[in-house]
Amino acid sequence: MKLHKLTTLTWSVWLGMGMLGGVAHAATATPAASSQSSNVLRATLKNGLRVVIVRDTLAPMVTTQITYLAGGYETPKGFPGTAHALEHMMFRDSTGMTGTQLNVMTGKMGGDNNAFTTNDATQYYFVAPSAYLDILLHIEATRMQGLLVSDKDWALEKGAIEQEVSRDISDPGFLAFQKVEDALYAGTGYAADPLGTRPSFDKTTPDLLRQFHKDWYVPNNAIFVIVGDVDPQATLAKVKELFEPIPERATPERVPIKLQAFKPQTISSSTPQGTGSVQFLYRMPGMQTKDFAATQVLMDVLGNARSDLSELAVQGKVLSADAQIQPFSHGGIGVVEASFPKGGDAKQTQADLDQVIAQLLKDGVPSDLVDAAKRSEITQAEFNKNSAVTLASAWSQALAWQGLDSPDEAEQQIRNVTVDDVNRVARAYLKTDGRVTVVLTPDQNGKRPPDSNGFGGTESFGSKDKVDAPLPEWAEQTLRTLAMPHWTLAPVDMKLDNGIRLIVQPESISKTVTVVGHVDQDAGLQEPTGQEGVGRLLSSLFDYGTRSLDRSAFHKALDDISATESGGTDFNLAVPSGQFDKGMQLLADNQLNPALPQAGFDVQRSSLARTLAGEMQSPDYKMMRALKQGLLPAGDSGLRRATPETVAALTLPQVKDHFAKTYRPDLTTLVVVGDVTPEQAKATVEKYFGGWKATGPKPDVVPKPVPLNPAGYTLVNNAYASQDQVLMGQVLDVDLYNPDRFALKLGNDVLGGNGFASRLMTDVRVRHGYAYGAASGMQFDRSRSLFYVEYGSDPGKVAPVDGLIRQNLADMQNTPVKDDELINARQFEIRSIPLGVSSVNHIARSLLSWGYKGQPLDEPMVAASYYLKLTAAQVQDAFKKYLKPEHMVQVVQGPPPAKH
Repeated sequence: MKLHKLTTLTWSVWLGMGMLGGVAHAATATPAASSQSSNVLRATLKNGLRVVIVRDTLAPMVTTQITYLAGGYETPKGFPGTAHALEHMMFRDSTGMTGTQLNVMTGKMGGDNNAFTTNDATQYYFVAPSAYLDILLHIEATRMQGLLVSDKDWALEKGAIEQEVSRDISDPGFLAFQKVEDALYAGTGYAADPLGTRPSFDKTTPDLLRQFHKDWYVPNNAIFVIVGDVDPQATLAKVKELFEPIPERATPERVPIKLQAFKPQTISSSTPQGTGSVQFLYRMPGMQTKDFAATQVLMDVLGNARSDLSELAVQGKVLSADAQIQPFSHGGIGVVEASFPKGGDAKQTQADLDQVIAQLLKDGVPSDLVDAAKRSEITQAEFNKNSAVTLASAWSQALAWQGLDSPDEAEQQIRNVTVDDVNRVARAYLKTDGRVTVVLTPDQNGKRPPDSNGFGGTESFGSKDKVDAPLPEWAEQTLRTLAMPHWTLAPVDMKLDNGIRLIVQPESISKTVTVVGHVDQDAGLQEPTGQEGVGRLLSSLFDYGTRSLDRSAFHKALDDISATESGGTDFNLAVPSGQFDKGMQLLADNQLNPALPQAGFDVQRSSLARTLAGEMQSPDYKMMRALKQGLLPAGDSGLRRATPETVAALTLPQVKDHFAKTYRPDLTTLVVVGDVTPEQAKATVEKYFGGWKATGPKPDVVPKPVPLNPAGYTLVNNAYASQDQVLMGQVLDVDLYNPDRFALKLGNDVLGGNGFASRLMTDVRVRHGYAYGAASGMQFDRSRSLFYVEYGSDPGKVAPVDGLIRQNLADMQNTPVKDDELINARQFEIRSIPLGVSSVNHIARSLLSWGYKGQPLDEPMVAASYYLKLTAAQVQDAFKKYLKPEHMVQVVQGPPPAKH
């Protein structure tokens, strides 16, 4: 389950959110009065459940999002994690459906499901082929009315949820943010983070959780959004059949928020990260207030590439700078932050931020940046149509968290924002005496957080549910027959005269075009000796504009057409289709003629060197470095790395030489997806990229295969950690073109790659509660491939988890997988194919990867033809041949061993 905490501080459709009351007493069904009215059907059932159904035909899939208007704010006093705990229990047993059946059905559908808890609401979402919508509706109706919350299930799930807490409180940034929440919203339901604490879970009882479900999980307190390739009228009829019999109940009276005055304060802490940060955190207007739209625009203005805040990084005063908002329904936390290197001057960084805010309050926000922010927010509404998930989230956010009638109303609020509105909000909320300042300073010598010992875990076999148990009758027949899915893509594949491979997939779902490109390269093979890091430094310079447009003019040109763009070896453009030509002109100018100014080079070279100096001392870096060193032989090109010394020695001529030699059209694949014809796309690409020529022989960018690695073990100390993060891996002697990978992939689904239905998740989490999760994966590439297992648990649980993992690996090699496991894995892989290309971004990224790696552009269908025929014996043989548990490299990042 996902718990969206206030650590990420990112604004998206998944975060923030809020509460909204109200009970409807008559069933109604009307087309939505919106720009998409012909595709939208809305209804309020007799029991008060509000339903929105949106027809979206981009792919044969559907997403369901049911949002209960109860989150951390509604939890009982002294039990801040109640909403989060109940979210976890919703994946356990209900009357008529066990948790195991839920997991198996999700896998068999080829679907994905999860949930997240916010301060104001909790959402449960599914993504699956649209043929299985009936099953999704049954699942949600079953959980709404029949959740059991048995003593046994809570005892097990408590172990997993406490492991999640243990993971999160290992982050000093999260701990600092918890203090910020308490300071800004003391005495309200927003003061305690919805994650919960170990003490609160220790005293939480099944009775408490059942009561919370009874109080809040009622149809009149929920909003159900369904978006995908569905028949709206037929879908509504089924929703009524399943949900209308569930009675409405009055919810407890909601406690109105009463804000208290607070004193400005500074929270200082050390962090294991390689860089530090200074954050200004302000109490902001809520999502259901009249000033929220102006607040969004204000934060967009601050984060604009042309803002004074962004200029701090451009000038090298800070490593990075940004502005974001963590919104609640009736409040929010605005964040203005900048990062500094290890050993850097936090006080100077704070002074720089202070100057930016003071200047903005004195002079007001630039009107052209306000206009750019509004255009960007409005254009995003069109881009939301490119994904059923994103579109559904926009509806959920507008109705459940913003308390609006539709996303169109949210868009209109943005349109109505004036420069005066933004200035008024800025001067009302961005006050020096109205903020909490957080300073995180890099230091490897930290200490473990409080309440971090003895999380979770039971030695007993906690579940007798069988994975092969019969499914509910409403799912059994539908999931029994497996057929090849309908492949929806028909890309046009072209090779231009200069060697560019151009792939075009027209899609009419929105008036937008998405372009992604890749220049094939390998830093270990192509960077000259002593110039390690030259490619990374070059990538940072594309932000500085082009030879004809300086940085400010270039970003203004993008703002003027509401486009987003980035250059480099992986480049992209997202633009309204009416501005496709201009967008491609800017993309090509940036990609082929980057400015590479001396001043920008000096700043970025210094910033990168200082970043690396701290980064290389961080536990995360050391962990991944140790894994690489364990997997690759000494002297391998993959072990080459940039250091502060190699970066500091680089010169601008060396960067320009690297650009000239490695950025070549004959190593470039470019994919265009959206509201454009193949002919138009080709003509436009040739117009702006056609003059790009390659010189000299094409370089080799694919490293040679490596032999099987020896076993190894490394412990990486993290004084801040309250649990061990564990990675285990080995090199696989299988490349991307070897058909044996399909047997390995099916076997990995059984082992640990298919979420809650996998053996590892069942053993480690469901049965024992040793860890929040355990998963295995396989990465297949053109010459080198990898098998890995990852999990996080308390140090005392690592040994038993390792034992379970190794036993499961041995079982995969020594015993054929069961027929039902093979069927489940086969169904998951084949039925999930539409989901892999269910959004414009997924389509573009998939075509790009298949294209430059030399795979068929219908690679999933090729794979499916293998999956249909593979046997349990072939899966076992593949695991015997390629998996070598005795050669596994293990890296553990966690608290230092206790001193005796």
